[in-house]
Amino acid sequence: MGVTEPRAIVSCPPCQLPLEAARRPWLLAFLAAASLLLYLLPASAFAQQQTSQQELGSRSLPDTPLPTSYLQNPTVQTPPAEGSATVAGTVLDVSGATVSGADVWLSRGDGSQLHTMLSEANGEFAFAKISAGSYRVTVNAKGFSRFTSAEFAVTAQQAYQVPDVSLSVATANMELTVRPTEFIAAEQIRAEEKQRLVGFFPNFYTSYIYDAAPLTAKQKFSLAARGTFDPVAMLGVGIAAGIEQSTNAYAGYGQGAAGYSKRFAAKFADGRSSDFLTHAVFPALLHQDPRYYYQGSGSVKSRIAHAVTSAVLTRSDSGRTVFNSSYLLGDMCSGALSNLYYPKANRGANLVFTNTAVGLAGRVGTNLMREFLSKHLSTNVPGNGRL
Repeated sequence: MGVTEPRAIVSCPPCQLPLEAARRPWLLAFLAAASLLLYLLPASAFAQQQTSQQELGSRSLPDTPLPTSYLQNPTVQTPPAEGSATVAGTVLDVSGATVSGADVWLSRGDGSQLHTMLSEANGEFAFAKISAGSYRVTVNAKGFSRFTSAEFAVTAQQAYQVPDVSLSVATANMELTVRPTEFIAAEQIRAEEKQRLVGFFPNFYTSYIYDAAPLTAKQKFSLAARGTFDPVAMLGVGIAAGIEQSTNAYAGYGQGAAGYSKRFAAKFADGRSSDFLTHAVFPALLHQDPRYYYQGSGSVKSRIAHAVTSAVLTRSDSGRTVFNSSYLLGDMCSGALSNLYYPKANRGANLVFTNTAVGLAGRVGTNLMREFLSKHLSTNVPGNGRL
């Protein structure tokens, strides 16, 4: 190609450019190359710019990867903090009425107690700021049985309502204390030892408790000693000896101080031997009760019959009615012992049977007085007989 002389470029309309390129092939090639270059250059520059920004970012934060949760689901929010739930309920009785002032406990499923409060006037309760987990509610109110709910689960931000907080009326608790009969009998003996006619004469062998506990052998001897050596009993011995002295009974004792002393000793021995034999020795051996049991109810005829028959009948330690062999044998043995110290003229079988008959008659009279008069005249009476 030859070099042409430069000429001024005269603009031409676009429609003339293809015609010019058609007359000159080299111009057509030049325009095609320029168009391709202009097309490739912007895409390459943009790619380099993106690569450069990514490299710059990776160089500035080399150890800070993007959160996985954000990459997977960018709409997920941070979970709420614990202690955002509430547990509430209303305390009712079986009729549906509200119960105020009840103690309400909130405890975990393992039993550890967390919170406590009182139910309000309308029976409602509410525990706030509770963390997620398993819980139980326990309610206790005076006059009602304790209520414990089933275990329930609470989630974060949940307002849980405890269902069916219904209290049933507490059943009466019967407490039965079983004590040995020996202890019961000891208490009853102490009460009997305070019984005195007109506050003076001992009335220890009358039981105003109709179902009194049986006495042990030791208690029978203790009660006999307490009664027979009572100061009032000693006074009675002195009065009886004085009456015998004045009537010159058992003349072999003589008169004067010596005769009175013998009579006093004889009456003392009679009373002590009779008391111990009829109230302690034979009752302990034969398991019989030496006391008189006050009836206090029923017709006069039935009460008289009870008083008279009690002279020959008594109660065994097992509660059965038996023949009062303790009194019979005790009187006979006491009369037999009297032959050792009574005047020779008065000794013999007659003395034994006389003392036995006198003892039996004395018991009948004493029992009638016990049944109809003693309760009204005695102090510290603990019972009312058979009702």
